[in-house]
Amino acid sequence: MTDQEMMNCPDDASQIDRLRAIMHRLRAPGGCPWDAEQSHQSLVSNLIEEAYETVDAIQREDFDHMKEELGDLLLQVVFHSEISQEAGRYNLDDVARGICDKLVRRHPHVFGTSAAATTDAVLQQWDQIKRAEKGDGEKPYLHGVGKGLPALLRAAKLQKKAAKVGFDWPVETGVIAKIREELIELQSAVDAQDLPAVSEELGDLMFSVVNLARFRGADPEVLMATANAKFETRFGKMEQLLKSQGHTLESATPGQMESAWEAVKQAGG
Repeated sequence: MTDQEMMNCPDDASQIDRLRAIMHRLRAPGGCPWDAEQSHQSLVSNLIEEAYETVDAIQREDFDHMKEELGDLLLQVVFHSEISQEAGRYNLDDVARGICDKLVRRHPHVFGTSAAATTDAVLQQWDQIKRAEKGDGEKPYLHGVGKGLPALLRAAKLQKKAAKVGFDWPVETGVIAKIREELIELQSAVDAQDLPAVSEELGDLMFSVVNLARFRGADPEVLMATANAKFETRFGKMEQLLKSQGHTLESATPGQMESAWEAVKQAGG
């Protein structure tokens, strides 16, 4: 594909092929110095950032922006595939072939002869096939679960997989009782000024709260993002209220901040 074709690719042409050609041109001699200098390692932060920006657009239901962010995320896949192709390892087609083959293998109820009529049956079958493919039958059951995920997401994933084999609370009240138990243990550690124990009990408490979110069918990452947004909004309104009272964040006393915070909260902010 020529430079002119890359710039003026007709709508009925393959835009994936166009994207791949543009990426190849950017990395080639005479292309873009920044793109040419990048490696798998240098792009890790970009990959994470684009993934989270996509999640943000989804959570806000900003579907136009979501389309843009999905494009940015797709670019990362193409970028890494181009780097690997240059190294003689694999290319974008190999990446696409791999996921196509995996989807066919792990959906034998669609592309084969097995039966899986419910979501739970599908997930159990998927997990069994995955473990067989990776040779994990002799490894610990939770081996490799969610490696590389943020800790909050990995906690939910570990709990969800453990629940598949029956290691779960039978009712929600058990989860809530566990949270109370962990809170009491945390308070004991704080009272004893046992700093290592405080850290451990804080982790246990957070893990138990994630378990309650999972039990409720809620994504703890989404819950945390919502709480963050609420805090940010309320803090901003508190700041504006303090300014209207002749204070700044730096000059306001803790009592004045608390009073302004409660006023905003009571007003539904």
